[in-house]
Amino acid sequence: MKRLLLLALVVVSLNAIAQEQPKTEAIQWKGKFEQLDQMLPTPNEYRTGSGSPGPKYWQQQADYDIAAELNDDNQSLTGFETITYTNNSPDVLKYLWMQLDQNLFEKESNTAKTSTSSVRDSSAAKQFLAPLNIFDYDGGYKIKSVKDATGKDLKYTINKTMMRVDLPLPLKSGAKYSFKVEWSFNILDRMLTLARGGYEYFPEDNNYVYTVAQWFPRMCVYDDVVGWQNKQFLGRGEFTLPFGNYKVALTVPADHIIAATGMVKNPQQVLTSEQIARFEKAKTAYDKPVVIVTQAEAIEKEKTKSKEKKTWQFEATNVRDFAFASSRKFIWDAMAVKIANSSPLAMSYYPKEGNPLWEKESTNAVKNTLEVYSKYTVDYPYPQATSVHGASIGMEYPMICFNFGRPKKDGTYDNALLQRMLGVVIHEVGHNFFPMIINNDERQTTWMDEGINSFVQLLTELERYPNLDFNRGKPAGLVPYMKGDKNTMRPLMVNSEQVIQFGAEQYQKAATALYILRETVMGHELFDKSFKEYAQRWAFRHPKPSDFFRTMEDASAVDLDWFWRGWFYSTDNVDLSLDKVKWFKLRTEKTNIEGKEKTVASGDLANKDGDKKAEDFSNGPTMITVLPTNDRFYGEFQNKVDDKAIVSKLENKNIYEITLSNKGGLVMPVIIEWTYKDGTKETDRIPAEIWRVNENKVTKVFAKEKEVASVTVDPLKETSDITTDDNVFPRVAQPSKFDEMKKKTN
Repeated sequence: MKRLLLLALVVVSLNAIAQEQPKTEAIQWKGKFEQLDQMLPTPNEYRTGSGSPGPKYWQQQADYDIAAELNDDNQSLTGFETITYTNNSPDVLKYLWMQLDQNLFEKESNTAKTSTSSVRDSSAAKQFLAPLNIFDYDGGYKIKSVKDATGKDLKYTINKTMMRVDLPLPLKSGAKYSFKVEWSFNILDRMLTLARGGYEYFPEDNNYVYTVAQWFPRMCVYDDVVGWQNKQFLGRGEFTLPFGNYKVALTVPADHIIAATGMVKNPQQVLTSEQIARFEKAKTAYDKPVVIVTQAEAIEKEKTKSKEKKTWQFEATNVRDFAFASSRKFIWDAMAVKIANSSPLAMSYYPKEGNPLWEKESTNAVKNTLEVYSKYTVDYPYPQATSVHGASIGMEYPMICFNFGRPKKDGTYDNALLQRMLGVVIHEVGHNFFPMIINNDERQTTWMDEGINSFVQLLTELERYPNLDFNRGKPAGLVPYMKGDKNTMRPLMVNSEQVIQFGAEQYQKAATALYILRETVMGHELFDKSFKEYAQRWAFRHPKPSDFFRTMEDASAVDLDWFWRGWFYSTDNVDLSLDKVKWFKLRTEKTNIEGKEKTVASGDLANKDGDKKAEDFSNGPTMITVLPTNDRFYGEFQNKVDDKAIVSKLENKNIYEITLSNKGGLVMPVIIEWTYKDGTKETDRIPAEIWRVNENKVTKVFAKEKEVASVTVDPLKETSDITTDDNVFPRVAQPSKFDEMKKKTN
């Protein structure tokens, strides 16, 4: 019977007597430890209950052959693509859906119509451009044609940022279909309204840097969970795309240098012999970057502005997208990175305005990112990873990303700019892993992309840049958000378009949750093995949140449903309070054990202040009596415990009973630091399951050899507890308003 458990320590029975039990009607069980099974999709042959892809898991493939030309005179792009779509699903498809991301910038886009704004007196003129959509820009795709492989027109329907292509015949399971799309659009000036792709104009030398992204009509994902992911693109939720192989020919001014997804296939046609030699040298340079296009060469081209054209050819295998950057202003450097059995290139492209910061830091940051992320996830599989410098941007695509961080005109910069620049490079290069390889749906669950990536970003920053103060993702940094107005908070498990505090939640809160999960809940070994298992299971596949949750538990044997429920499905915060600490010691009269059973006087268990809450240990311990064990505690057992031995072990101990309340609603492990009178410290770590019976209040007893001077809950601020002044005993006196005013006056 359960009552026999009380024999573990007689003092536990005393604890039961002393504990202040809340009234039954006051306890409102919210099910924080209820399993998530009923909230997650039912496992099936596509996705298993363990979190791994099922035996019949499938995903579609979209291969692209693209030819495009960038017009440097009027900042426009024209393109022609052939798409070969493979239907690996068990379904028959009558139509295909494509994303038209550039339509975000049409005058009649839903983004412009649904954006909220207000008027403030004395606002800068630029602040009226985006809200009123009054800048002179003709945005959106101009779809010129959609044809089948033979050149016959296909019927298509454009719905804002989505285009439906009707098939002449249903596409059966296992079949392929090729079709062609011809389009053009005007490239956006990113200075007018910050966008993921566009151009930056440099008036001093009358040149441009183009960072071209989401620039061609792309296939939507069709999967086993939602079918077609054709949710309208409003600008915040980024994208999810099928994997495929790319062949891309880009025609640009002859003096431009292009950075792109994949590897250039015709360097002899677009680079000088000297640049080719430097490029080859970079492929075996592991210690420091090799400059392929120098600053002097870039400055010379800024002046001459060739009117000739060249076509760069790129190929990329098993990627979900393609982006590029083009400019005559680019300086280019590269170095090799050792990753298992491969040596991908870490590369950077930047105008002179990025120096000296970029030539010193960017490529090394790419290298650091590839090495650390590979350790925690999967070995980086692509031939290169590129960081391109652009103003006020941080955005990622396969093998290439666009990053801010520009020194002053005299080339100087401080540690704050250095840290921000390194942070954005690590973050955007890290996106190669999440979501470019582990390919989650950013439209629906942004935290699987931004939050997981921000977490591994923090691990990289702490490991490779220990002297800089990186803290996004650390628990203490989340406290200001967690203290905020819950009316503006959303659970992590909501669609990205519904989020108000986007950065604080989808980036920081998710990263902090994973950091706490690793540091405080699971420990490094269990977390790292489980996290790597998730990455390996879902590399080059389309995971969902349930796949992540289930894998982390499957690979660790740690029940984390309470954690996912609290951190990902609610807006609760962490706010534990150390309400009471009682100090007890045993009386030493031997007759208490050898004599007959007697009743303990009611005053024996009370504080010396009666019902008044003790504020410190100055009154000394309350003396308690331990009684002989009554036969009723033994049930059917014939043998008995040695009462004398138990008392002997306890009689010199200091027994402390602590009472904790959960004011924030988010259940968490309890970390208790004991500071003894001799100055030494000890920490007890109690799993979150201590709250499983009563989620509001718990009482627990500890036996210590030494006398305690003070008790602190969460001493290292590991849990994002929003109120720390109630985490200590004795309470630290808070200064009164009079004291504060007096201090200011003095």
